[in-house]
Amino acid sequence: MRQLYHLPICPHSRLARLVLAEKNLDFKLITEKYWQERPDFIALNPAGTLPVLVESSGLVVSEVYPLIEYLEETYPSHTKLITGGPAVHVEVRKIIAWLREKFNQEVTQILLYERVLKRFYREGWADSKELRRATTNLNHHLTYFTYFLQERDWLASPYLSVADLYLAAHLSLIDFLGYMPWGKFQLIKNWYACIKSRPSFRPLLADHFSGITPPTNYSNLDF
Repeated sequence: MRQLYHLPICPHSRLARLVLAEKNLDFKLITEKYWQERPDFIALNPAGTLPVLVESSGLVVSEVYPLIEYLEETYPSHTKLITGGPAVHVEVRKIIAWLREKFNQEVTQILLYERVLKRFYREGWADSKELRRATTNLNHHLTYFTYFLQERDWLASPYLSVADLYLAAHLSLIDFLGYMPWGKFQLIKNWYACIKSRPSFRPLLADHFSGITPPTNYSNLDF
């Protein structure tokens, strides 16, 4: 069986899990604390990053976007998550790039570092200024994504795509950490509720991680 090296608090790993589940591809999860730099894991991916997919054939696919492209190209008879013509493909990839390069750095990684990773690195307490910076950035980004949802039901096209799953992966982690301002963004909340109710999302709602207690509504479909 294929294996996915992941971490519950890694947004890219969450996306990989969602895509595999949406495509109904069986996989075994292996939790990998990447900061420990295990030699066996580094042998799979010298960059030491998550997620890493190991196919039954032994093929190793690392980094989130190559992994998604690989799954789309290798399993075309399964659910397609990048559909439509060239214009839609461009829109999907633009949103993915925004999430990977901007949203991840300006919001998710700051919250993750301050709330979780500092403890593992033994680098002290969370910096309240950094947390405020991340939540301010989050509001700006959610305002931006609201624009897309004013035009259509999904971010990039009339259909669910990888772009939706990637944003949902980030927001689910931010919600897990307790920082989602759902009350300010009704369109985002309604959109997220649709994704949250999908069977592929249920395993994420059961996630646990040492030292973190998610809000009560994290796993509640009627939030």
